[in-house]
Amino acid sequence: MAERAQSKYITLVSSDGFEFVVLRDAAVRSKVIKSMLDPRSGFQEAQTGICRFQEISGDIMEKVVEYFHYWYRYRDSTTVPDLEIPTELCLELLVAADFLGLDDDK
Repeated sequence: MAERAQSKYITLVSSDGFEFVVLRDAAVRSKVIKSMLDPRSGFQEAQTGICRFQEISGDIMEKVVEYFHYWYRYRDSTTVPDLEIPTELCLELLVAADFLGLDDDK
């Protein structure tokens, strides 16, 4: 049977049920999401294109998605503007970044 073509977009679902449609190429910046979406993984997410994160709230996931698109937009640029991060979200964003495997210079 022929393998189904992967969608250009995936959906990330936060712990409080918010859904974020994200460009697949941007979201795979995360080692965790990339592994979940790998067709060879056998994970349900690879079939559905929907990744659920019970550990990440909607406000944090929104900022993570903003980062994915920011990274994708400026990935080949030498001049990159600052990404605004509210001080009150810093700790939770660090935890989410660690959880999603965003801690390397991929």
